[in-house]
Amino acid sequence: MNTNGNIYTVVYTTIIVVVVAGILAFAASKLGPAQQANAKAETLRQMMAAAGTKPTEELYATKNADILRLYADSIQEAYTIGLDGEKNGELGIEEDNIQLVDKLKPQDRAIKAGGEAKLPVYVFKSGRTVIPVYGAGLWGPVWGYIAFEPDLHTIAGAYFDHEGETPGLGAKIKDEPWFREKFAGKTVEWGDKPAFRLEKNAEASGAANAVDAITGATMTSKGLNEALNVWFDAYEKHLGNAAFFSMLENHAINAEED
Repeated sequence: MNTNGNIYTVVYTTIIVVVVAGILAFAASKLGPAQQANAKAETLRQMMAAAGTKPTEELYATKNADILRLYADSIQEAYTIGLDGEKNGELGIEEDNIQLVDKLKPQDRAIKAGGEAKLPVYVFKSGRTVIPVYGAGLWGPVWGYIAFEPDLHTIAGAYFDHEGETPGLGAKIKDEPWFREKFAGKTVEWGDKPAFRLEKNAEASGAANAVDAITGATMTSKGLNEALNVWFDAYEKHLGNAAFFSMLENHAINAEED
């Protein structure tokens, strides 16, 4: 065959493409399960870090298999809700059948479009409830998990992550423990617009539902602030109503004791 001819070039290119495609398909089939296991364990670590199940450093030093076991031992129930606040699905919590809603971008789109959403709610045996948030940072998506105390009003803890925020600036939402620690003890004011504020000098107002933004990371802070409020608004009919009735119940109990 003429190696300088067009036919040779086409055949040679086709063979290379087929071989490379085969190698990639084989690698994907072998690495896929491991990648999925790593992604699941990472999500569980972030959720349990927010819930305070164990210190963050300890969770990240724990093997994937042990993370699955710890989650199964710590979780009470997990389910999904729609934008109407009603349950629309159950999520498996057994060690060999842990189900998560960890692809948050489609849910973010559903929230903003008023479509069919399946928003996850994770209730831990500690009484704390964890929900995700998701939005756009400066260079890509930012997301996180917010844990509520049993009153569903007070934030117990938070964990945030990102795809490509600037190191030393926007990346601080993940890298700096002091940032996420500022959320503990703050409140989400269900029904208010906004329910929570992340902005420059927010804490100077003395508001219980405010945290200072990261200095020098304006776009990341704005993106995270929007993500928090968009998702809090989506959960309001479920968690906000439950928090309200919990408050009424506590008032009734206190009145009886008096």
